[in-house]
Amino acid sequence: GDTAKLYCDSGLFTSNPVILDEALKVFNLIRNQDKYTTELEKYEFKQLMVSPINSKTEIIRRLEKESKFAKNGSPAYVIFKMNSLTDIEVIEALYKASCASVHVALIVRGICCLIPGIKGLSDNIRIVSIVDKYLEHARIYLFGNGGKEKIFMGSADLMTRNLDNRIELCVPLLDKNVREEISKMLEIQLKDNVKARLIDKLESNNYVPKSIPKIRSQEEFYLYLKNRYKI
Repeated sequence: GDTAKLYCDSGLFTSNPVILDEALKVFNLIRNQDKYTTELEKYEFKQLMVSPINSKTEIIRRLEKESKFAKNGSPAYVIFKMNSLTDIEVIEALYKASCASVHVALIVRGICCLIPGIKGLSDNIRIVSIVDKYLEHARIYLFGNGGKEKIFMGSADLMTRNLDNRIELCVPLLDKNVREEISKMLEIQLKDNVKARLIDKLESNNYVPKSIPKIRSQEEFYLYLKNRYKI
C-alpha cells in the first residue's frame, strides 16, 4: 500500500494460454529447486524472455535485426525504458545498432553506463532520465521490427545481475490496445521538458531545454489515461 503511493509502474493481466503455460513452467521449476538448473535450461520459450535463459540473447538478437532493417533502408528504431543500464554485452549491442543507423531512445532513471553522443559510436543514441513525484519503475523494451512493433514488458533491467544472475520474466504485449497505450506512454516521456534530464557524454545531465508547450510526462500520461478511459 505505501509503495503504491511512491511508485509508478506498468502491469498486465492476461489469459493467453501460451504465455500462462510458459510462466507456469518457470514457477513450477522454481518450486523444485533440485531440478531448476537442469530442467529450465531445456525449456524453449516462444513468447517470454526469461533470465537467465534467453533474455540477453533475445534482446541482442532483436537489436541485430533492427540493424538489418536499417541497412536495407527500412525504418529501424528501439525505445527502451528501465531503471538501470550496466550490462556490457547489451551496451555493445546498442553501440553496434547505433553505428548501423538504428535510432535508439533510452529512458534510464538511474545508473547508465552507456555513453551517448560519441561520434562514430553512439551518434544515434539519445538518453533521458526522469525523476518526478512518483518513482519511475517500469521496464519496457520496444523494437520497431520493420513497422510491426514488438513490445516487451517485465521485471528485468538491462543489468548483468538481472539478465544472468536472477530469474526474471518479460512478456510480449500481444493486444493492440495495450501496445498503443504503452507506446503512447513512451512517446510522452520522450517529450518531457519539465522533469527530464539529458544524459550526455560530459556527465552534465542538464534538464531538457524548456519549450512550449510544457510537458511534464507523469501529469500528461495521467491526463491521457483519464481521457482514454473517461475517468
